[in-house]
Amino acid sequence: MTETMTEPASANPDQTLTPEHLMHHLQHVYNILRHDAAGSLPDYIPELSQANPAHFALSVTLKSGQTLQVGDCEARFTLQSLSKPFGYALALQTCGQDAVEGVVNTEPSGDGFNSIRLDEGKFRPDNPMVNAGALAISSLLLERHGAHALQQLQNLFQQILGRDLPTDARVFTSENRTAHRNRAIVHLMHNLGMVQQDPEQILRLYLQQCALQVQVQDLSRLAATLALGGKIPGQTLQALPKGVVRQVLSVMFSCGMYNSAGEWACKVGLPAKSGVSGGLMAASPGKLGIAVYSPLLNAYGHSHRGVLACQMLARRLKLHLFQLEATP
Repeated sequence: MTETMTEPASANPDQTLTPEHLMHHLQHVYNILRHDAAGSLPDYIPELSQANPAHFALSVTLKSGQTLQVGDCEARFTLQSLSKPFGYALALQTCGQDAVEGVVNTEPSGDGFNSIRLDEGKFRPDNPMVNAGALAISSLLLERHGAHALQQLQNLFQQILGRDLPTDARVFTSENRTAHRNRAIVHLMHNLGMVQQDPEQILRLYLQQCALQVQVQDLSRLAATLALGGKIPGQTLQALPKGVVRQVLSVMFSCGMYNSAGEWACKVGLPAKSGVSGGLMAASPGKLGIAVYSPLLNAYGHSHRGVLACQMLARRLKLHLFQLEATP
């Protein structure tokens, strides 16, 4: 289901970013999509297949720190691949760009998020948004922080959100028990010399960060922090260096939506990241963060309603990075 293209988008971009108008647009999009039941739950992770398919929530966080939300905002879900930009950011911040570029590239793969294809000649996965690249980042974080690697990532989330993120133990156990593909990827990478740490420890750290639990309003705050160049919304505190965030947003724009990144760039035009739990976040640079939660996934592994909601919001709020207004 899509919004009719004949409906005019709001004429004044500044006006649409006031809390009142944003809430109007959120509610409008929610009402259009709330009964759209297309998509499916991820059956390859048993615990995620138990999610309530009717859950649907939207959230936006503004520069002021004000967060607006509609729908099933009390629903909790795990970050999954939504954790990848923050693991990447932590590695850039604490290990340095040279070290990070030594283990992972920044090129779109054109493949799905869990592709086992590796370029043995480059000795690096394509980018940090696919599983192979995120596993390489986990290896680097283990090398730098050892047993404290997960806590370092937790510290970053705590700084932005003001609280620790709980781990969903059932999801972690479920994923660890069935992570045959990711286990194959990391062992192959170890065999090729792409990662140096123990493969099982790398996989454990990756699955632990994937199992961190959030609500949709947390996700929009995380997205807004990236949109503001690492500055926490409503605060003067800089959680991440601006240069790190520029790198993260650049890779999210080209690689965050995997093998549908081109379509996303055309229809939404914002740096974004999805997770197979049904979460999706998009950062509108200098403006706001958007988050959607709906666990029914499309063929690319993205939230079906999340993709449609972001398309509608980007159009209605004129957020596309290449949206050019006519000049006299």
